[in-house]
Amino acid sequence: MPSKNLAPKCCPELQNALDPKLFHALADQSRLVLLMRLVASEEPQTVSELADCCGVHLSGVSRHLALLRDAGILDAQKSGREVRYELRRTDLANTLRLIANAIDA
Repeated sequence: MPSKNLAPKCCPELQNALDPKLFHALADQSRLVLLMRLVASEEPQTVSELADCCGVHLSGVSRHLALLRDAGILDAQKSGREVRYELRRTDLANTLRLIANAIDA
């Protein structure tokens, strides 16, 4: 959710895109590695498939993925006992593009 302290008169198009959850999710090296791994992947990945990429224990990877999901960066689909994570490519690209365009304007 955007900060309530941002003045709507200042940059209304930017206000909705500047979600602290998004920036918090992107502000960790392990989460960035997971994100890059999902960008390169053509298929949704499980926690165990992603765990070997960043030197973090399985439970830590799971927490990182949950944070990325809560920030709207990933989708999670449960399949039996596994959860498969997939990058919300279009949504993330649109948000980052909106931020860049608002800054350029």
